[in-house]
Amino acid sequence: MQETLLRAWRNPDVLADRPVRAWLFTVARNLVVDQHRARKSRPQETGDEALAVLPGDDEVERAVESWAIAEAIASLRPEHREVLLETYYRGRSVKEASEILGIPPGTVKSRTYYALRALRLALEERGLAP
Repeated sequence: MQETLLRAWRNPDVLADRPVRAWLFTVARNLVVDQHRARKSRPQETGDEALAVLPGDDEVERAVESWAIAEAIASLRPEHREVLLETYYRGRSVKEASEILGIPPGTVKSRTYYALRALRLALEERGLAP
């Protein structure tokens, strides 16, 4: 309403030869339509709740790193992957891993050594190892 009267105040010459009431209603209607269109053209504003759902930079970096590490482990030979999964990820000793995999403890040790070397090389290729 105030904007309508302000426009009438700023344009007194337009009101001189027209009916004032009709002009005021037209201006008011156009202002409402413009305001409605302006709201529809902008995205709806959200509060901080939407930002709380998004992961932080550290979480995104960790997720990308874990995907790259999983990809590097998947690129290893199956026997090397099995040994690493048993000894490092499942926390089993050499003796327990040898019993589960059905291979001698010395083989578990040597496969672990070569698996770690292959994993380091795979991580270096992906830019993750120093």
